[in-house]
Amino acid sequence: MYNQKNTEMGDKMNAYVQATEILRSTVPVSRFNKGEASKIFDEVAKTGIKIAMKNNKPACVLLSPEKFEAIMEDLEDIDLILEAERRLAELDAGAECVPFEQLLAKEGLTEADLEGWEDVEID
Repeated sequence: MYNQKNTEMGDKMNAYVQATEILRSTVPVSRFNKGEASKIFDEVAKTGIKIAMKNNKPACVLLSPEKFEAIMEDLEDIDLILEAERRLAELDAGAECVPFEQLLAKEGLTEADLEGWEDVEID
């Protein structure tokens, strides 16, 4: 019971912290109209994100280049995980697995032929 209460309390605190961070990330569009774009961009550089609000609704999201790149990398990682799970499911369903060396031989390649390539995707 004690652990459940701690978990519930922790969940509530996390939700509170997230809500507070979202509120701190908002910026009214009127600040842009007042010539404060440079200040807002400085805030984005510092915090990574700002949510521009128009009529009390999110109008756009401003991200620092670093934050945007991190999000894009996370999405790529998710895509890779989903592809790996799909391929594992195919193997579980009895799909044929071809060893890498056999695939190279079929295509008339050697591992030396692949040296110097940064990334090679083989589907």
